[in-house]
Amino acid sequence: MARRVLPYAVAALVLGLAGCSNYQSAQRPAWRGQAENACLSQNLVHVSAYLQPSREIDGPGICGLYHPFKVTALQNGEVALNSTALLGCPMIAELDAWLADVVQPLAQARFGQRVVEINSMGAYSCRSMNNQYGAPVSEHAFGNAIDIGGFRLADGREISIVRDWTRGDDQTQAFLRDVQAGACTHFTTVLAPGSNVFHYNHIHVDLAMHGNTSTGARRICKPAPQMTLPAPPSDGLPEAPAIDDETDIAQGRAPQPAMALHAGPGSPVASLPPAYTAPAYTSSTRPPQSSAYAPAPQPPARGSMREDGAFVPEGRPEEWDITSSIAPR
Repeated sequence: MARRVLPYAVAALVLGLAGCSNYQSAQRPAWRGQAENACLSQNLVHVSAYLQPSREIDGPGICGLYHPFKVTALQNGEVALNSTALLGCPMIAELDAWLADVVQPLAQARFGQRVVEINSMGAYSCRSMNNQYGAPVSEHAFGNAIDIGGFRLADGREISIVRDWTRGDDQTQAFLRDVQAGACTHFTTVLAPGSNVFHYNHIHVDLAMHGNTSTGARRICKPAPQMTLPAPPSDGLPEAPAIDDETDIAQGRAPQPAMALHAGPGSPVASLPPAYTAPAYTSSTRPPQSSAYAPAPQPPARGSMREDGAFVPEGRPEEWDITSSIAPR
């Protein structure tokens, strides 16, 4: 009888142990917490109006962050996000570095403008890669990734990845490809249009740990960066002067002070011609006059100047003023 019971007992014990393993919660990899703590201890991010610490996110499963931040802008508020993003400290620090080292210099060279906003298409999200059932957990589930759909320049121009990656003008396409290539030196994963069907409209960047190589951390960068057109050359002209700059650019010298008006000897006013004096009309010098209705009266031959400088002709008004001959109604 004992021999019959023993196999059942062993089977029950094995099944029991297997069942216990199903109820053990998965553990978040230790390196993730270590990366967050190292970033904070090095003061790589600073709390501000645009960067606020949030409560720890623990689960479901291994999803979450120990020290998440709510981010509304990067680079100390100079580059806004179109929506609030939940991100970890390492990702925030690397985004700031990428903007400073790559994005802003490229935007200035290609367009003469700075980037003032990033169109974010998603940051923290407890999900699998590409939202596919059965796929590995995404870096988005740890606040360690962000999807970028485009940029807005200081002059208001919108650069959309879904539109401009293949249909933008030459400089815009070159800008986006250079931005992606520069991201590959800052992040360990960069997936842009052409990498797969899921990234046709954005650039995904994250700091996943893919292992090490002889030259450093292993990086995934798809599609492979391409050579692009050079940036437009500088026109070589000096910067425009400030509004209050008194330099006379046209003459290459400072403007002269305003001329003082006084009538002393040798002054400009003293050398001006005398005030105009109306000439006395004669029959040989008076100008011809004409009218569509009646001949204009002839100007008087003689007259005098009043004290106020007005010329007063001699004779009766009807001889020189046509209105004086109109009978009142």
